[in-house]
Amino acid sequence: MLDKRQFYINGQWVDPSTKNDLDVINPSNETACAVISLGSQADTDAAVAAARAALPSWSISTKADRIALLERLYDIYERRMDDMAEAISMEMGAPIDFSKASQATSGTSAIKEFTRQLKKFEFEEPLEGSDDQLLYEPKGVCALITPWNWPISQVALKVIPAIAAGCTMVLKPSELAPLDSMIFAEMLDEAGCPAGVFNLVNGDGVGVGSQLTSHPDIDMISFTGSTRAGSLISHNAADDFKRVALELGGKGANIIFADADDKAVKRGVRHCFNNTGQSCNAPTRMLVERSVYDQAVEIAKETANSTNVDIASKQGKHLGPVVSKVQFDKIQNLIQAGIDEDARLVVGGTGKPEGLETGYFVKPTIFADVNNQMTIARTEIFGPVLSIIPFDTEEEAIEIANDTPYGLTNYIQTQDPEKAKRVSKKLLSGIVEVNGKGTGNGAPFGGYKHSGIGRENGALGLKEFIEVKVVSDWS
Repeated sequence: MLDKRQFYINGQWVDPSTKNDLDVINPSNETACAVISLGSQADTDAAVAAARAALPSWSISTKADRIALLERLYDIYERRMDDMAEAISMEMGAPIDFSKASQATSGTSAIKEFTRQLKKFEFEEPLEGSDDQLLYEPKGVCALITPWNWPISQVALKVIPAIAAGCTMVLKPSELAPLDSMIFAEMLDEAGCPAGVFNLVNGDGVGVGSQLTSHPDIDMISFTGSTRAGSLISHNAADDFKRVALELGGKGANIIFADADDKAVKRGVRHCFNNTGQSCNAPTRMLVERSVYDQAVEIAKETANSTNVDIASKQGKHLGPVVSKVQFDKIQNLIQAGIDEDARLVVGGTGKPEGLETGYFVKPTIFADVNNQMTIARTEIFGPVLSIIPFDTEEEAIEIANDTPYGLTNYIQTQDPEKAKRVSKKLLSGIVEVNGKGTGNGAPFGGYKHSGIGRENGALGLKEFIEVKVVSDWS
């Protein structure tokens, strides 16, 4: 078992001030794969103090110096890609091939994109039509709190733009999946990140998370996680008027019109099940035009029946376990709620797949004849569970899609470009994907309503960490 009790503070790996061990559980076999320590107030204070002390020099570092650091980091990350993929697979259950192809590579993608954005970003520019000058300055000391489902992706989408902007930071990764972040800290150390610019303290939300979000020397909080936690963080930050960026939950609608391509339903099911359903942008509500509804249900059933589930270390295309027993139990309760509320169980259901009695494995599950008031249609399940809902008109589809507290990602399947444009303008979400085509490099990621505040990735993701100053009579 790996001993990962230390924290990275002020350019050094240091022991926790107080012993408070926590086992990191491999969800494929329910055994401890590592032990970490949960930080105390003293550890949090030390990390914040280091970040505050490093801010004056790093905030005025040159753009060239920041680019050079990110380019060194990229090279180191590429060299250690397998280490990262194996850690993610072990700690949160992503199948190893998926971890190598998607989970781990999300880190290098973020480094590459933000390096590109930094190279073209101007930290000073004149205000058009005046003698005023706009100065773009780092926000300050940032608390970065990241989830377990896409662990290094979310770490990189926060740490890299913070570095690029000239901020200093304290990272608290999820205590369920901390190992990838500790490898990332090793990479930053090897790349020559100045002491205090990046700090890492492990902990839970009640402990280190709350300590960071309420800390008087924190200027900004960037959080990815549940909507409930995002609300609590906003309250914690309010007294000091901290800037808050939140990437929260989702309950995406995938609208399948009658003229959708013949792969639309299969593609939608697979997207819902991707990462074992543990993605905030998963299309978990499939809205199907009634004339093709029965056919869509059959295709969805066939797709689910052909979806394999197995341990994360096994090569191949399959779903792994969900991250923890808590998550497993939550999903089981929600599947049972669907049954109890008379949704039609097409495939799957409660319990574990045959032959996988050990590990937090969930049967790929599809419900049909769902209405949008059912628990499974309104709750973010975060597992491989799809709800299929019929609709009759374009207007009804839009109404159902928008009838949710969330507004992260919605999906449209139609061969009519004008219909796609018309519907996309009426959907209340930060992202709309059409006909299975994802958004491009640098596209902002974030949502409306309870799905969050602010945007990650690209130019807008960099600007989240920037403060704007205007100076008159510059000329």
